[in-house]
Amino acid sequence: MFTLSRRSWFIAALIGVAFAAAVPRSTTAADHIPWPERSGSTFDGHAAPADASGVPTHWNEASGQNIAWKIPLEGEGLSTPVIGYGKVWLTAATTDGKEQYLYCIDAASGKVLHHKLIFKNEKPEPLGNNVNTYASPSCFLEPGALYVHFGSYGTVRVNPETLDVVWERRDLPCSHFRGPGSSPFVFENLLILTFDGIDQQYLTALDKQTGKTVWRTDRSTNYNDLNAEGKPRANGDLRKAYCTPGLVKVDGQWQLISIGSRAGFAYEPLTGKEIWTIEHPTFNASCRPLFLPGLVLLNVGEGSRFYGVRLDSTTRGNITKSHVQWERKKGNSKHSSPVVVDGRIYMVTDNGIIYAVDTKTGEDVWQERIGGAFVASPVVAGKTIYVSDEKGFTTVFKAGDKYEELARNELSAGTRSSPAIAGGALYLRTFGFLYKIAAPNAGK
Repeated sequence: MFTLSRRSWFIAALIGVAFAAAVPRSTTAADHIPWPERSGSTFDGHAAPADASGVPTHWNEASGQNIAWKIPLEGEGLSTPVIGYGKVWLTAATTDGKEQYLYCIDAASGKVLHHKLIFKNEKPEPLGNNVNTYASPSCFLEPGALYVHFGSYGTVRVNPETLDVVWERRDLPCSHFRGPGSSPFVFENLLILTFDGIDQQYLTALDKQTGKTVWRTDRSTNYNDLNAEGKPRANGDLRKAYCTPGLVKVDGQWQLISIGSRAGFAYEPLTGKEIWTIEHPTFNASCRPLFLPGLVLLNVGEGSRFYGVRLDSTTRGNITKSHVQWERKKGNSKHSSPVVVDGRIYMVTDNGIIYAVDTKTGEDVWQERIGGAFVASPVVAGKTIYVSDEKGFTTVFKAGDKYEELARNELSAGTRSSPAIAGGALYLRTFGFLYKIAAPNAGK
């Protein structure tokens, strides 16, 4: 049924998406896109320099220090706000999943411009956990289009100004079992979606203009999970994943890197053809791939495995035994995607230990226990890193040779949603509220 920061100029020019960092620095908040998708304009959690400038390190809800505004949100959701043209978009859903919504909010004032019901679901699949929601995938924003995704419940393209629906798809099957999580990704004229459920595991690309399917590629994974009756153990629960893909150019050709249960893959983004695969022993992958020259960093989910994998012209076929440069078997994040600053990986584990890791060796540089429970991913403003926990605390620290804490700030509710940065402000979605954290003169 059919009903950019240091690398942004390079990425935007080649994939045809006019991100914020590809806009001259004299532009205003009303005419550029500083945070177009869950990980920002360069897909790695970094804010462009102009947007990173002036982001507060301290705030206080009781006194109002650097709290520009706070608004209540209906229902629940884990989607990261996407920001552009002076507006903020994010999804929400009722707790039972029967209604799924889209918000459009004025970034300057916090005024809700639109609050639109996108989908009604008669019998949503039970989540079976208290972490995920029915509105966890983030939107993708580009000039003239906003792509809104709720997993197998449906995908729409809307006009970002009016929220009028251009097209919708509600016929892409997948039993998520624990709820959807993978966010959409845009490459040239394609909207790429990831479905790693208990019954089907595949990527598909839709024509951005029409919503029609261009390609579908099923995972080629051998899950090694069949019981004596030939059925997947645990009803297929060990086949799930929640990863959003990343994009990298290798030997002159674009590759779409996607981590699934038991294996990670590279695909040709225009055709879906598999280029290479790497086997791994875990499931529930949710961290996004990160890239350095000649290297992809893969955090693969449950079981705390993290790989540095060599990328070059020989990276083809099954590379499990040939291209792994290093492997970490402990001290890795599970849900929270790492970030890379100046050749070091920074990540926070579920139980609140920050690790700084050498990207060349995978070895620890330092570690620091800050406590708390973490699902949300860090974001980076210059060399300052922000990590937010489920109790309402955001720890702000400096990337460097040792742990240097700049601040520890508290809000009235915690979060599992990754923050966004735009125009010198931090946008934080908590359980029930959206905050804009900014100095009084931010954006002026």
